[in-house]
Amino acid sequence: MSGKRQFRIWRGDESGGDLQDYMVEVNEGEVVLDVIHRLQATDAPDLACRWNCKAGKCGSCSMEINGKPRLGCMTRMSTFGDDETVTVTPLRTFPVIRDLVTDVSFNYEKARETPAFAPPADVAPGDYRMQQVDVERSQEFRKCIECFLCQTVCHVIRDHEENKQAFSGPRYFIRAAELDMHPLDARTDRKEYAQAEQGLGFCNITKCCTEVCPEHIKITDNGIIPMKERVVDRRYDPLVWLGSKIFRRGETPQTSVTTARQGSATPGSARGGVHSHAGGSHDSRAEAQAQSGVNWHREVPHPTAPAVDDRGKLPLTELTFDRAAAPSPFGDDVTFPLPPEHLNFAHPEQDNKH
Repeated sequence: MSGKRQFRIWRGDESGGDLQDYMVEVNEGEVVLDVIHRLQATDAPDLACRWNCKAGKCGSCSMEINGKPRLGCMTRMSTFGDDETVTVTPLRTFPVIRDLVTDVSFNYEKARETPAFAPPADVAPGDYRMQQVDVERSQEFRKCIECFLCQTVCHVIRDHEENKQAFSGPRYFIRAAELDMHPLDARTDRKEYAQAEQGLGFCNITKCCTEVCPEHIKITDNGIIPMKERVVDRRYDPLVWLGSKIFRRGETPQTSVTTARQGSATPGSARGGVHSHAGGSHDSRAEAQAQSGVNWHREVPHPTAPAVDDRGKLPLTELTFDRAAAPSPFGDDVTFPLPPEHLNFAHPEQDNKH
């Protein structure tokens, strides 16, 4: 295991850069971060790399190693072949500051936008009491070290920069799920907020966030999917939906944030035929609100069929359709989760030869 190993490391800043090759001494039992420190001490003293605890608990040394987001301090050199070139690049989703250091302030902005825990008004601090089963339900999500590997691997913003405004990402979906499970949280609109304000509808559960999580949090199975199911129960379950048409006249739940923005809609926000990713509601008033606060006037695919016919009646096909929702936009031949070989972890420049 000991001996010289070839490393290919991205060097540059916000104005540009390239991959540079280095031959570095590697000793048995070392991790990638050890090798980067040795490289700083020998051949590249100006190489910028963020790190702190070197114990897999601070999340600082996030980087992309051979195209996959990982922690440098938790990636052992023994996992690579003796003749394998180890390519290290900065997190692809976030702007580069210098070398392997990226600007992850996007995540802190989304953290500030996420509503905090709302304690019950009739219980004083120090008097909170929870059953152990309730503690255990959300304890998994508290293990998050905010390395933001799940954020950088999520293709919704990894491949589509324009989605960043409307999408909070997996890290804050599990925060919303944690608070929605909390028996003492006074807010009752966590599900609606996740759908309308955090962009939960953008996630198509490919589970790549779960795959890269160093704390092994089942982000998709235990956080995102349950939140999606609870949203679907309210909006798309045929019986619940039919009841809403009969008793609530098509009204849809609105989050406090969306409601507060009702008066801020711009003239273009209620264009005919435009539906938000919060939607499927077929309620023009609700869609106008969602457009003004969520989708920033970007058009998305129209619903596959109207909720009612031209006379305002419920079509018989809605009751006889053989599925609980509309046909999948991905086609009937696609199943989830996608196989690993279909996930794009590759850095766009990692294969360039220099």
